[in-house]
Amino acid sequence: MAEKEPGFETLAIHAGAQPDPTTGARATPIYQTTSFVFEDVDHAASLFGLQAFGNIYSRIGNPTNAVLEERVAALEGGTAALALASGHAAEFLTFHALLQPGDEFIAARQLYGGSVNQFGNSYKSFGWNVVWADADDPASFERALSPKTKAIFIESIANPGGIIVDIEAIAAVAKKAKVPLIVDNTLATPYLWRPFEHGADIIVHSATKFLGGHGNSIGGLIVDGGTFDWVGNPRYPLLSAPRPEYNGMVLGETFGNFAFAIATRVLGLRDLGPALSPFNAFLILTGIETLGLRMQRHSENALAVAQHLANHPAVAWVSYPGLPGDRYHALAQRYVPRGAGAVMTFGLKGGYAAGVKLVSSLELFSHLANIGDTRSLVIHPASTTHKQLTDEQKVAAGAGPEVVRLSVGIEDKDDLIADLDQALATSA
Repeated sequence: MAEKEPGFETLAIHAGAQPDPTTGARATPIYQTTSFVFEDVDHAASLFGLQAFGNIYSRIGNPTNAVLEERVAALEGGTAALALASGHAAEFLTFHALLQPGDEFIAARQLYGGSVNQFGNSYKSFGWNVVWADADDPASFERALSPKTKAIFIESIANPGGIIVDIEAIAAVAKKAKVPLIVDNTLATPYLWRPFEHGADIIVHSATKFLGGHGNSIGGLIVDGGTFDWVGNPRYPLLSAPRPEYNGMVLGETFGNFAFAIATRVLGLRDLGPALSPFNAFLILTGIETLGLRMQRHSENALAVAQHLANHPAVAWVSYPGLPGDRYHALAQRYVPRGAGAVMTFGLKGGYAAGVKLVSSLELFSHLANIGDTRSLVIHPASTTHKQLTDEQKVAAGAGPEVVRLSVGIEDKDDLIADLDQALATSA
């Protein structure tokens, strides 16, 4: 009889973890140490030469972090993962492994404002150039291709929320162009959506959000799908060419379907240093144990709130894919049948001024820049997260002057609706 594949909730609690062999502790211990003792000189040499797996410095690997990496890789259906200090660090080390000065990558315009700024401004210092496409128009990615294109980047559910991206259509473009498709799966999480099953090659997460889920720790992850063939591909020299740091080793040949995860660790994290603290890894692991339960409740509450706002006289429109009639509802039924997540946007008839007033009047919703907390959160993107963008960029990113973003928590939905009603009455 074939061995049964564990279910999602079982993996969320158990994947990557075993009782501590010394103490028998069942919860993953926090290995709060900088470095690890070698067995002998030969053992040290084999670790530094990538001839054996083990711990050297917590800067490039820690047993607590390793459990987090194995767990998220299992939940996403990937081959390996790398835990990092933030979601931005995950994006940066992903592109560091793929791009050389003068290279291009294509990214959807519909992204978190910090990613838009990182791609459009910070990456210029490295000679990496972004070419923008429209997540609503998969053909726009094909039109943006050039001989310099090395990757395509999208979000599964686009931040500030309400946009379901047709991953399979864009994956077809990436496959035809022979470039990897990178999907930021932060808003969906693997409970709602597993992008590897729809053509993604690499997944990134801001674990700060729903994976951790409690607003208490910052972290990021890169997950290797093991689907892209790096071997013999001169366009990606960090994976296909001999590495002088490791006596001419070719990472793509040596590590096979988890070579990308290895490259981001030993050529990215090792030298650039955005290490995740083991204490934060422990907190994120604890959050992941209830990920399925939380995402169910987030989605149920968000749908109830969206339905209420859609009928409110002060609200011009609501963007939430779970609503029948929403332009992304058909895609939501196809890709996220378990629920459309916690994040939504809506437009106020009173515009910018009403948005600023609303966030100042809410009492149960916390006005802050994060999403993915157990608590309900609100922000007016045009005056905060997307403030650095031009008016045209704000509108293109779904963050126009009238837009308010909610990250609906797991409180009682009636209390959330009552808070919104009193704040909308104040801001009208």
